[in-house]
Amino acid sequence: MKILISLTYYKPYTSGVITYIRNLGEALVRKGHEVTVLTSQYESGLPRQEVMNGVQIHRIPVAFRISKGAIMPRFPMIAFRLLHSHDVAILNLPNTPIEAFFFPILARLLRRRLIAIHHCGVILPPGIWNKIVEKTVMAFTAFAQTLADRIVCYTEDYAAINKTCRMFPKKLKVIPPPVAMARPDPECVSKFRLQFARDGDPLIGFAGRMATEKGVEHLALALPRIQERFPKARVVFAGEEDGVIGEEKYRDRLRPLIKELGDRWVHLGVLEAEAMNLFYAACDLVTLPSTNSTESFGFVQVESMLCGTPVVASDIPGVRVPVQTTGMGRLVQPANPDNLAATIVQVLQDRSKYLRPREEVENFFSIDKTADAFEHLLSKEEIAE
Repeated sequence: MKILISLTYYKPYTSGVITYIRNLGEALVRKGHEVTVLTSQYESGLPRQEVMNGVQIHRIPVAFRISKGAIMPRFPMIAFRLLHSHDVAILNLPNTPIEAFFFPILARLLRRRLIAIHHCGVILPPGIWNKIVEKTVMAFTAFAQTLADRIVCYTEDYAAINKTCRMFPKKLKVIPPPVAMARPDPECVSKFRLQFARDGDPLIGFAGRMATEKGVEHLALALPRIQERFPKARVVFAGEEDGVIGEEKYRDRLRPLIKELGDRWVHLGVLEAEAMNLFYAACDLVTLPSTNSTESFGFVQVESMLCGTPVVASDIPGVRVPVQTTGMGRLVQPANPDNLAATIVQVLQDRSKYLRPREEVENFFSIDKTADAFEHLLSKEEIAE
């Protein structure tokens, strides 16, 4: 099959949605399909076309942005041309109004099977304008799902609370996300860890962007409490801080808080994919203190588990599923630094209780199983059921 995937941002930008599509697209290429990603040229220096690990990338220039949305006036014309030369289409939601409106309409006009992947909700900071943006995105998401043949959601737990997913129960298909992480080499892990911790000092990992929904401030507030039990505990932050689109105010608000922590908070920046397994395996635990439904799963949890590291995550729909499924960690109340600190201390004190063999994690979360499910979902036979 020739598969066209539309999403606003793609590599080299980093996010869970991008990881999802990169893993899925490359897995489908390995299965013999042709995969094209239609995305934004969110930075002018990015090439308009290129191939990444077998996936063809087409980027469209951005005229301007509304919040985190990249507005591309040429999107309808280019999408029409590419849809015409592809067999099936995948639309990632939520999306900008232009993409969420034109892509499903064009897919219908050209009689292309359309799968909509619902990744998360959109929760923006308080304000009249942000509320307008939220309502607009929700309306266009519902419109796109109306025209889709199937709607994919990561978990039943999240689908049950999402307003637009609940509108289309007969179209809904739950497929676990395509998570992949290479086995870490123990010797390389030891060398990586020695850069940040000696004599068994606890390393608390955070992997992700400096974004509002991630709850980074709650981890920063929890660290001094953790240090009451583990004085040399340190947070290692692997992810983007300065280049996160739409999160400049949040970043600036957090900087004084993080600065107070001194060398107990180490910012590594964005690590290459080949180094992430070393990062996860070097940590004593990884935490995901997310606060709202813009976070619907948290890839980093499963990536961490595949590297043998337990997780402390927020007890919110979707995000709690990896810990509940594997038993490889503990859940905490969202936006509660005291509870976060106490739970991290508990896991550090009895870490072996939360360890599981990699094979157990792979039984629940397998990139090959996810690719097989999508291959079936995209087929004419499944759509006809």
